[in-house]
Amino acid sequence: MSKYLLVVDFQPGVCEAPMSQWQPDEITAHMDYYRLLHDELVASGELVQSEVLTGPELAAVVTSDGRGSTVVTDGPFQEFKEWLAGFQVVEVETRARALEIAARLSAVPGPGGVAIQQPIQVREVMEQAPRDTGAMDDWLQTVGDGS
Repeated sequence: MSKYLLVVDFQPGVCEAPMSQWQPDEITAHMDYYRLLHDELVASGELVQSEVLTGPELAAVVTSDGRGSTVVTDGPFQEFKEWLAGFQVVEVETRARALEIAARLSAVPGPGGVAIQQPIQVREVMEQAPRDTGAMDDWLQTVGDGS
């Protein structure tokens, strides 16, 4: 079993209209879809963690020289569409299953019940950090073979 991070940002997919312009029943259908998928993944034991993040107006960027000089700022941040909206960690048998779950997330309905085709980034979680460049090279040679 491998763990995968499924990253959701604010890229609009095929729907350019912000949710503030959707009808209330469209928002309800959108959220119900997420809840149903969440419940299915919990029931199957595949969902490790699922989080929705606050907006970047509440975020901070921290830099430090490691010797006591720490700077905390409220930016800069990426463009709106690149903001991280939330993430899920799933533990599945194959990479193909992780991609299948990501596809279901991407197909969340938007206005008119049409799948918004939101891009979902899928990243495999390493069991442990490589201890040197050789270990990193070895891992990079095998990543993605579990499909």
